[in-house]
Amino acid sequence: MRLRRWMISLGVPVIAIAVIAYLFTWRWFIPILEQQASAALGRNVAIEDLDVRLGRTTEITLRGVRVDNPEGFQAERPFAQLGTLIALVDVMAYWNERAIVIPSITVDGADVQAIAASKESNNFTFALGGPSGEGAAADPSSGPRIGVLNIRNGRVHVAHAPLRADFNIELETRESANTEPQLLARANGTYADQPLSAELTGGAILSLRETERPWPIDLRIENGPTRARLTGTLRDPLAFAGADLRLELAGPSMGLLMPLTGIPIPQTPRYRVQGQLAYADGRVRFTEMQGQVGNSDLGGSIAVDPKGDRPDVTADLRSRRVDLADLTGFIGGTPGRDAPTRPDAGASGRILPDTPINLPKFEAANVHLRYRAGQIRGRSTPLDNLDVALELVDGVLTLRPLRFGVGRGEIAADITLTPREGDQAHAVADINFRRVDISRLMQAAGSQGGGALSGRARIEGTGRSTAQLLARGNGALTLSTSGGNLSALLVDLSGLRLGSAILSALGMPDRAPIECFVADFALERGTLNTRALFLETDSALISGSGTIRLDQESIDYRIRSAAKRFTIAALPTGVLITGRFGNPSVTPEVLELGVRGGLAAALGLAAGPLAILPTIEFGIGDDPRCNAMLDRIRRPEQDRPRQR
Repeated sequence: MRLRRWMISLGVPVIAIAVIAYLFTWRWFIPILEQQASAALGRNVAIEDLDVRLGRTTEITLRGVRVDNPEGFQAERPFAQLGTLIALVDVMAYWNERAIVIPSITVDGADVQAIAASKESNNFTFALGGPSGEGAAADPSSGPRIGVLNIRNGRVHVAHAPLRADFNIELETRESANTEPQLLARANGTYADQPLSAELTGGAILSLRETERPWPIDLRIENGPTRARLTGTLRDPLAFAGADLRLELAGPSMGLLMPLTGIPIPQTPRYRVQGQLAYADGRVRFTEMQGQVGNSDLGGSIAVDPKGDRPDVTADLRSRRVDLADLTGFIGGTPGRDAPTRPDAGASGRILPDTPINLPKFEAANVHLRYRAGQIRGRSTPLDNLDVALELVDGVLTLRPLRFGVGRGEIAADITLTPREGDQAHAVADINFRRVDISRLMQAAGSQGGGALSGRARIEGTGRSTAQLLARGNGALTLSTSGGNLSALLVDLSGLRLGSAILSALGMPDRAPIECFVADFALERGTLNTRALFLETDSALISGSGTIRLDQESIDYRIRSAAKRFTIAALPTGVLITGRFGNPSVTPEVLELGVRGGLAAALGLAAGPLAILPTIEFGIGDDPRCNAMLDRIRRPEQDRPRQR
């Protein structure tokens, strides 16, 4: 009886254990795992099957894992589905060190749907939870140590409405007998409404939280006509830190880079630049940059702080030589040599840029830029170099200063552009002309001269483009000089003194000394009205009157000349400059002498130089020579020398 009782008491637990062992399945732990994973990810997680093979290195297999979208997010498919996930866990490492060591994770058949319906609504932002009773920030070193992540048949679909992006990514790791597994990714679709294709070759994803081993990367991107390549290594790929990367960019315009970089850049000609890319102290840095933009070289550095409501960009750029045509996009024109300033220039006859100012671009980032060009190249430009400091903060653009060198002098401007309602901008510009070299101005006009020009200008206006700002602008322009000289041929032709012009053309004399040159213009609602325009040389007193319509881009101007002494073959008439900015006409004021054909041919030589005279406002100075000129102007007509 005692033996029977003992056998029964022993047999019942054994039988119970045997029954439990027979009926046991690891699936009993699925609800626990689902609950823990759902709490950690902040969304529902479901697991179809669980299998465990115990051992020193235990193999855990999950099948049919589904991660749902956030609560309330409308989508046809869940955020992620995994066909199979196999994790190898080093049990002895946990037993000895209380460390979670996972030598490898293999994911087969992952399908991820990353969707952003708006800036505020997406399914890939996780509210990660933590264990119950967790205190402050966890120690990163306490996390699991992962050895190798193997991916097979991975697929990611990205649909991002704010970025106008919809593309698919294929992911896999490729093993090699001589090297560790490489991560391979291919993307195809659209980004910023442009075709997108990309290829990534990366190193093995070993110990993702370790930083001792550089992680190689080779990324190629084609987004529309833009090409980019990123090569090098990362020591901490998850944080994009410890970077030793080379970035190459090329395309038809830097303006197309904004969707890729988040930095607002005006339209430029075709470019190719390269440099070093790094990430430190929360900033992405593009340094040692060098390349070509149109006919201009470009170098320097750019740093971007992506935190905050908008990126903060600091750039220090320079060019040894810059072509002004490459900078036309910064004032709303079409950049590039031989390109019209505006697309309709041929049909409309207008040349002022009318591309609307892109105010959303102004608000896309805060920009702090310094740009210096050692030499300016361009057709007939009088400018020698360029130095500009640009600040774009909260949508307000400030250029202070914008400085151009002209010989031994300079043109310096302070410009502020402030957004207004109705997609308009309010511009205020103050410009100073400081001893601008007249010889450089006259060379640009195809003539000769010397001396220094000084003055100031101010313009204030509101509009949607550069053309509108000028067409609605108010302000003034004054310039003045005393001393120097001009081409004697130019002076003689301006007064239709043909006899003197013939001698001047032969170099007798080739220069006419300037006694004084003064002008004063008022700008009212886009119309430049002459208050005073006088030029006195040793042989003539030249005056100008008329208007320049910036709203219509037209000139209606008269140049008159009075000889200071007897002149052979002088015609008693003035010169009219009329027509559009793009094609002005220079003709005699009176044509009754019957010499229109020959005279027009002679005036053709001076059309270019004369065309710039009415666009310059000369401030009246205190030089005695200028005061003497004003006295002569006030003399009665009969006191002046008669022309013959």
